[in-house]
Amino acid sequence: MPAPAARFIVGNWKMNGLSAEISEAAALADSLKDEPSPHRVGLCPPATLVERMARKLAGTAVEVGGQDCHGSASGAFTGDVSAEMLKEAGASLVILGHSERRAYHNETDAEVAAKVEAALRAGLEPIICVGETLDERKAGKTLAIVRGQIAGSLPTSLSGKAFALAYEPVWAIGTGLTPTLEEIEEVHREIRAAMKAQLGASGATAPILYGGSVKPSNAADILALAEVGGALVGGASLKADDFLPIVRAG
Repeated sequence: MPAPAARFIVGNWKMNGLSAEISEAAALADSLKDEPSPHRVGLCPPATLVERMARKLAGTAVEVGGQDCHGSASGAFTGDVSAEMLKEAGASLVILGHSERRAYHNETDAEVAAKVEAALRAGLEPIICVGETLDERKAGKTLAIVRGQIAGSLPTSLSGKAFALAYEPVWAIGTGLTPTLEEIEEVHREIRAAMKAQLGASGATAPILYGGSVKPSNAADILALAEVGGALVGGASLKADDFLPIVRAG
């Protein structure tokens, strides 16, 4: 029987986690050492934990990333973190344009694109998020919204660089609601077409992750879909016992 295709499984801890929770990341890494996964695995903790988690997981199969970065390398931007700071702390990845950043911090596509440029400048691999709200879904605007976000958020400088795109239907995040498998597949196919049109070969090969109430009970079915190249996992990534079945799915 052929080995399963490698996927990119990323845990987004959001604003959760203190020092004690680094033990969950270590437990995840230990389990993957004992029983390796064919998939690529990353964790994106709060900025306060990036350096300590990166040190703890050095030499393991688990990569560490940030959850956001500023578009500038330095400056009078109180409370912000630059891509260079994340890189120095040990991060190799960064999530950009997450729906919560777009909604609660009013981030525009242009701002997301500037952050992507910053990530590339610093040597970080960006994971760029797109997705529609429930009202947009009900209005039949899903594909148009996603196409527009891709056009505005993915600079042409991504061509030839390592990156991932994450589709996260906003209405499914943290709600327990999930689009049907057919709906997920439809959007991922549209995303692939838009990425290829915009970035050529890089758009044809970059993984497209699904994010939105991914859990052990639905991960295998979602990961088996065409053009689903992995998952961006929220709450279920906080505990190794919950995240491991997702990492091992597919």
